[in-house]
Amino acid sequence: MTKRFWAGVVLLGLVAASPLLAHHSLAGVYDLKKTERATGVVQKFAFTNPHGALHISIKNDKGEAKVWQLHTGSANVLTSAGVSATGPDRVKTGDEITVTFNPALNGSTIGFLRSIVLPGKKEVGFAPD
Repeated sequence: MTKRFWAGVVLLGLVAASPLLAHHSLAGVYDLKKTERATGVVQKFAFTNPHGALHISIKNDKGEAKVWQLHTGSANVLTSAGVSATGPDRVKTGDEITVTFNPALNGSTIGFLRSIVLPGKKEVGFAPD
């Protein structure tokens, strides 16, 4: 009986802790001391929970385009900041926008989105400094 009890307690603890293991730190993935600004064309903007993602084609100094995946806060955070999936301040495929982001620590084409300059020239920031 004691072995079953303790096995149940351990199993319950592992199940309860699993959401904590899935959550990650921004500092472990992105260079929070470095900010980049670039203009590109929106390929896709996913308004999803718990995190959204902006896929944007950005040209480098040689004129070669690469698609960057910039992670965002939740759909609720984006909407509260003034960016929406519908309406006048929406970001849609084909829009040319300017973004500010923290690049990945490993040099890959991912980043954490800090702000967007919308096609109408309105700048929206939604990441805390």
